[in-house]
Amino acid sequence: MPDAPRILWADDEIDLLRPHLIFLENRGYRVTSVTNGADAVEQVKAQPFEVILLDEQMPGMDGLETLSKIKGVRPEVPVVMVTKSEEERLMEEALGGQISDYLTKPVNPSQILLTCKRLLERQRLRQESLSQQYLQSFNRIAQRLHEPLTHEEWVDLYVELVGYDLELEGDEGARQILNDQFRDANRVFGDFVEQEYADWIADIDRPPDEARPVLSHEVIPRFVLPELKRGAGPVVFFVIDCMRYDQWLAFDRLLRPLYNIELDFYYGILPTATPYSRNAIFSGLLPRDMTERFPKVWQMAEEDEHSRNQYEEALLHDLLGRRKVDASIRYDKLIATEDGRTFAQQVRNLTQHDLAAVVVNFVDILAHSRSDSDVIKELAPDEQAYRALTRTWFEHSWLYDALEDLAKTDATVIVTTDHGAIRSLRSTKVIGDRETSTALRYKYGRNLQCDEQDAIFVRDPETFGLPPHGMNTNYILAKEDYYFVYPTNFHYYENLYRDTMQHGGASLQEMILPIATMRPKR
Repeated sequence: MPDAPRILWADDEIDLLRPHLIFLENRGYRVTSVTNGADAVEQVKAQPFEVILLDEQMPGMDGLETLSKIKGVRPEVPVVMVTKSEEERLMEEALGGQISDYLTKPVNPSQILLTCKRLLERQRLRQESLSQQYLQSFNRIAQRLHEPLTHEEWVDLYVELVGYDLELEGDEGARQILNDQFRDANRVFGDFVEQEYADWIADIDRPPDEARPVLSHEVIPRFVLPELKRGAGPVVFFVIDCMRYDQWLAFDRLLRPLYNIELDFYYGILPTATPYSRNAIFSGLLPRDMTERFPKVWQMAEEDEHSRNQYEEALLHDLLGRRKVDASIRYDKLIATEDGRTFAQQVRNLTQHDLAAVVVNFVDILAHSRSDSDVIKELAPDEQAYRALTRTWFEHSWLYDALEDLAKTDATVIVTTDHGAIRSLRSTKVIGDRETSTALRYKYGRNLQCDEQDAIFVRDPETFGLPPHGMNTNYILAKEDYYFVYPTNFHYYENLYRDTMQHGGASLQEMILPIATMRPKR
């Protein structure tokens, strides 16, 4: 019965409840049973369930502690607490929305069956309600796309679309409509960025306001330094490479039980690629200004992104020096899994410094692995599966272990990213000379040509805060979900790069980026 509702039942006396399990299975349910809270949490991480039955009194991790961890992983799943007495605290939990219902022992099979049926019906009605809510919002969102939007309104619209993207995972019809509307939104957003970006750069000496957003080079001055100056404890600043807002939400669910989280957004600079955006974060400078102050950074080959980003620690020291911030600093860049495990084991050493900056490369590796590996692409064939793969990694990662440990300290933890990524589904032909850069979502060179509807043409790089790279150099930045392909062997490379995760262009997913300030709840 592949479509049978799935129930997880956690009880240390589950063997005595075998007749109840058989009764439910005979009524068309698939029941997974475990004898302790730790196994329950692992089962919830490994597979989805429609209902969870949780014994309140189990040895080791009791029912309420297990409940907290389950809600950190799957906040939407209904949980029924099975208890020996109607205690006041359980009533408070029920009223607080943590549990969907509770039953008092001894329970009989019919009682369990009726409770599960009621909750499953509620879930079905909720999904239908969400689908109906989105369909009613469709015209309102479509109308907004025909109106001029500010950078703040674009953030609100993006957050709304991502919210529906997460909530409508079970309704394929509504999801198709949403995917089409997301594509429309990216088309309009690309035009918005093309029209406004040069003005943002022209106003860069003025503080961010309604006229322009916070940009990459302002992240540390805007979000990190104020926390450092507060002097409330050490500050740990994580930059997770290539993390989108929807992926952050998967992390957020696990971190909410540990931290009070304040979420903000900023706009990634163009191109939304590591050599530009991450260097901008750590230097506090636009690329054109960085080129003048640190010419060595830009002497590296375009293909060697990691060489372009080997000066981040020096850039950070220079930024703090210009800002006259006297603080002890630690910098870590974590690429290999073994690096991360060693880091997690010693994470409390970060709190011996006023500011610790940590670059985490795994999410970027995941995006590129999906492009390069048929196995990863098979595991993550669409946006939903890509998010799930990211969440699974995080749940079992050294990074989550490190953040759990930091939650036991007095550190303020700030988490952000340098750029996002978009699933690139449409190709556009580009013509350039042999010196043209090789990236798929942005290029710079002389006399670049492509369909002007598919890209932003930057004929004067300095107006976009970019280094000129020589005489007569211009940039093209892909809009929507396009990627650039040369005419030579066009169909081969078109098929090779179609449906890969790319970055460097102008899309909601690449440019509107989360930044979370997290304070331990301990």
